[in-house]
Amino acid sequence: MNNSFPNMASIGDFDPLNASIPATKVEITVSCRNLLDRDTFSKSDPICVLYTQGMGNREWREFGRTEVIDNTLNPDFVRKFILDYFFEERQNLRFDLYDVDSKSANLSKHDFLGQAHFSLGEVVGSLGSRSEKALGGIQGKKCGTIIVKAEELNNCRKKKKLSFFCLFSVDLASVFPFPISSLVELNHTCSICRKLKVHCTFLQSLWGFFFFDVRMQCRADVFNRTIKVEVYDWDRDGSHDFIGEFSTSYRELSRGQSQFNVYEVINPKKKVKKKNYLNSGTVTLLSFLVDVEVTFLDYIKGGTQINFTVAIDFTASNGNPAQPTSLHYMSPYQLNAYAMALKAVGEIIQDYDSDKMFPALGFGAKLPPDGRISHEFALNGNPQNPYCAGIDGVMEAYYQSLKSVQLYGPTNFSPVVNHVARYAASVKDGSQYFVLLIITDGISDMAQTKESIVNASCLPMSIIIVGVGPAEFDAMIELDGDEIRISSRGRYAERDIVQFVPFRDYIDRTGNHILSMARLAKDVLAEIPDQFLSYMRTRGIKPSPAPPPYTPPGQPLQTQI
Repeated sequence: MNNSFPNMASIGDFDPLNASIPATKVEITVSCRNLLDRDTFSKSDPICVLYTQGMGNREWREFGRTEVIDNTLNPDFVRKFILDYFFEERQNLRFDLYDVDSKSANLSKHDFLGQAHFSLGEVVGSLGSRSEKALGGIQGKKCGTIIVKAEELNNCRKKKKLSFFCLFSVDLASVFPFPISSLVELNHTCSICRKLKVHCTFLQSLWGFFFFDVRMQCRADVFNRTIKVEVYDWDRDGSHDFIGEFSTSYRELSRGQSQFNVYEVINPKKKVKKKNYLNSGTVTLLSFLVDVEVTFLDYIKGGTQINFTVAIDFTASNGNPAQPTSLHYMSPYQLNAYAMALKAVGEIIQDYDSDKMFPALGFGAKLPPDGRISHEFALNGNPQNPYCAGIDGVMEAYYQSLKSVQLYGPTNFSPVVNHVARYAASVKDGSQYFVLLIITDGISDMAQTKESIVNASCLPMSIIIVGVGPAEFDAMIELDGDEIRISSRGRYAERDIVQFVPFRDYIDRTGNHILSMARLAKDVLAEIPDQFLSYMRTRGIKPSPAPPPYTPPGQPLQTQI
């Protein structure tokens, strides 16, 4: 068959390098095994259709389709899905498989073969390997399996590092030349991409390094685009005298030091006026280095685990959990503020933890049987093993704790911060990163918490604070440190590791809790990748090599679309 389907997802149809959305691009590859056979005299002719969900609702929208592969139950689709990836959002995906029976683009005209659900974070968390699930959707039948693999598109992460040597002619003996700017021609216009002042000794000089960041102008023809370098005689008052210019390209520079990368510096006006004018000097490329900027996904692909710990405020200021006015009230109709924040953030973070086991702590309560006050107790009642299975397990432990402990006080953060910091201090090789979520209605031990955060700022960890209730939260804003870096006893935090948001800012007046929680999760998690990278970069920790990518065995005959 030669079927035509609209909205096919492919690199040819959709240019990932020409997007205006500041997101990471990932390429999704799909394979299936042991699909249902719907044809009588041959095997099924499968196609895969990808659906995505909007941020504020549960409506599924078709994103794209693969090609049709004839007569196979084990397709390895060649056409890819290219998606914008946001760490801080839960991006749900649904893959539907059909056996194509005609040229109709209407999917209801074809036989359904099964479906599977993933989150993009779940797939990305398996970068370098694959995610595999059983296909469902047809009662009483085994529909086979789907294999989904993600690869980050990193075409736009290269920086070029150049080193030049210049030799100028005799008529420049009285000046001190240097390259004041490099101009890169893009879309027939020139924009300054680098300025560098380097004095010249006598008539020759070794210039410093130029950095050309290809990411900002990454297009298919970037390596052939013109780079124009202008050379000026520097004056302290800013009235620099133009010496000359030369042009090259990324492709030419990539040849490195050679006879092809010796450039004459030409002053067009002198060339017109002086008959014997040859040039105003020469510039020789000494080196050309390529530096690829690593990303958050490079570390995830290399096996770095995100360890998620939750700490919940059980102080009396939250109100009696049996009363509807309490922030801990367990309504049979909707989640309370604590549960909503926990679920919104936890469901995204859990995709990056391989075993989905999360330590869950409480603070500020009296514990049975003797009523001792604790600011670091296990929600599941087992201090030797505070781990809960998935976010659902954490939610269940939270509800059980509300029935067994007595809300008391004060609201001390430092014990749970120090708890996570002890674990983070033991793993500094980049293999693990720790995220602590604190959900609270206030704070009592401000000085101790500031000291704990300053100490933790040199460790592989981040702290998310969600404030619930009507308090002003001025102390939390101070802990966030966005305007003034947090300090304690004259010591400043090495880096920003705290993100605070007030829960009330995310209550949707229309009652759309799905949108509210999506917005909450987006904002509280938005800084995690940058905080993560700041730790890795300051410690010089490179991503571990990714495992060999999954290679499907043999490609069956593909229908050309």
